[in-house]
Amino acid sequence: MSNGNRTIVHIYGQQYTIVGEEDPGHVNRVASIVDKKMREIRHQSNNLDAKQLAVLTSVNITSDYLKLQERVRQLEKQKEE
Repeated sequence: MSNGNRTIVHIYGQQYTIVGEEDPGHVNRVASIVDKKMREIRHQSNNLDAKQLAVLTSVNITSDYLKLQERVRQLEKQKEE
């Protein structure tokens, strides 16, 4: 196993130790975004269990990511023209 950076984060009331190559500042920003998105979704749907909330959060964040990827492709294409 890698001896990467260890960063303790809190997401939706749970503590996690993240081990990886990214610097702790980056890991904390990621955790903050996930926590915020989970709280937004929970606010919209109070009847979700933790597993459903985590899956919906993943789907939402992945959707945002794919939209940004497409926007970058469009901008790169415009730049080439």
